[in-house]
Amino acid sequence: MKHIRDKFFVPFIESTPLQDRIKVLAQEVNKDYAGKNPLLIGVLNGSFMFVGDLFKSIEIECEITFIRVSSYQSTESTGNVKQILGLKEDIQNRDIIIVEDIVDTGMTMQEILGQLAAQKPASIKIMTMLFKPDALKVPLKLDYVGFEIENKFVIGYGLDYDGFGRNLDAIYVLKE
Repeated sequence: MKHIRDKFFVPFIESTPLQDRIKVLAQEVNKDYAGKNPLLIGVLNGSFMFVGDLFKSIEIECEITFIRVSSYQSTESTGNVKQILGLKEDIQNRDIIIVEDIVDTGMTMQEILGQLAAQKPASIKIMTMLFKPDALKVPLKLDYVGFEIENKFVIGYGLDYDGFGRNLDAIYVLKE
């Protein structure tokens, strides 16, 4: 059990299954983008550990960059997307893979997709480590999903509670 600020969290997905699943996702990218040079766009802050491990496991030529958006406050999504740092690279005619830590309401991803699609990339696919299908509020096609989980608050492996808990090497769920 982990105590983070005023809450307690229990183990949910251990480090080994996380790393095993990331290797599988990397193999799928290697296959799907063979002969191409996709640009991975990591969504900060939460995806940094996931996208780092994923990037190390991808064997084809690819590039990486980051954007930063925020829609969470405490343990709930605010529904308001705030772009903090924008994309500097020219993505026109590029194959894009957006790499996110978690998709729950889908509202953040919908906003990101809209902003990126306006720049006319060749393709856009979405990869997320965690997906909460019961929390989804907008239609969204996810191309690569690490784990589908229940609509519970999780931390660790980049995911945080008010900025804390990102450094855990596994994923923990709020103790009920």
